[in-house]
Amino acid sequence: METAFNILIALVMAFVVGVLLLGLWNMLKGGPGNTSQKLMRLRVIGQAVAIVLLLGALFLFGGGGQ
Repeated sequence: METAFNILIALVMAFVVGVLLLGLWNMLKGGPGNTSQKLMRLRVIGQAVAIVLLLGALFLFGGGGQ
């Protein structure tokens, strides 16, 4: 279960990096602003999912020295 969480977290983080790079590429090539806004929203949602997964993994598997 812990390994599945680690893999899922890594995939979500890679997704966030990919969306960030797509947004930067769109901005540098002078693409439409609407696309940049959609990519920004998608990146923020991805980051929120990554944070929830990280906190969930810490809660479930962190141990806390007990």
